Amino acid sequence: MKRSKRAFWLFVLPSLIIYVLFMLLPLVASLGLSFFEWSGYGAKKFVWFRNYVKLFTEAPNNVRLGNALKNNLYFFIITMVIQNLLALMLAIFLQRGFRGFKALRTIFFAPSTVSVIIVGFLWTLIYNPIWGPLNNILGAIGLDKLQMAWLGSKTTALTAIAVANAWQYTGIPMMLFVAGLNSIPNELYEACSVDGGSEWHKFRYVTIPSLKSVLLIVATMTFVGNFSSFEIIYAMEGTLAGPNYATDVLGTLFYRTTFGARTGSPPDMGLGATIATVMSVLIGVGVLFWLRLYVKEDSSEGK
Repeated sequence: MKRSKRAFWLFVLPSLIIYVLFMLLPLVASLGLSFFEWSGYGAKKFVWFRNYVKLFTEAPNNVRLGNALKNNLYFFIITMVIQNLLALMLAIFLQRGFRGFKALRTIFFAPSTVSVIIVGFLWTLIYNPIWGPLNNILGAIGLDKLQMAWLGSKTTALTAIAVANAWQYTGIPMMLFVAGLNSIPNELYEACSVDGGSEWHKFRYVTIPSLKSVLLIVATMTFVGNFSSFEIIYAMEGTLAGPNYATDVLGTLFYRTTFGARTGSPPDMGLGATIATVMSVLIGVGVLFWLRLYVKEDSSEGK
């Protein structure tokens, strides 16, 4: 018994120490800093909830917060639909086990291992309105009316970035779906065929119900990833999250507020920490929501 406990802590303790040092302590420090007024140098001034009042009730902070929240939600929905639907389709395609499917699986997963900065640069080139391949292809097939400055228009910029983000990370939910599909007994599909079920019926009444737990895990990962997003937008639109803050999310708002980057305003560490705290609370509430659905689904499957 003692040996098993030692072995348990031997494996758990390193990860626990890393989590506490690099996740939990910075989170607590950020929460504490949100009650101070501080520019990053000089003395801190304790202001109680003044930063929260500034963020939620005073312009332009409240307007920019609302805009960032709206953009984050839109970014999440677009990524949720495009990324995870494509991942499920690819997983079903790969599950057929044809020759070379392992190589294709590696190719589909490969973008998730590439630096976000590189992906952002690549898609910025693709979206280039003058010599980018996207507009050139549209022109070549007679769809000139659809040619536009994808990253320069308020109506398309965030969607364009969401597509790039989905392209990079589709491989991760795809692998989870592949694992989930491999765990479904063939007898269920055979029984559906015996009952006269079509391929659609198999998908609707066998595949989807069997993948509910995986779908909830994927939804949780997508939510956390999108509400903590920063790098892809920074790489493609810069600190100001243009055009005219059309791609501004909580991550870029936090960065710009904390460091005063390219805004002409001095750094505001206290208000930045307040935004970070709001982000943490939103992500925590979202994770609890998805986990509650997962536990509920898991318990219903066990009955």
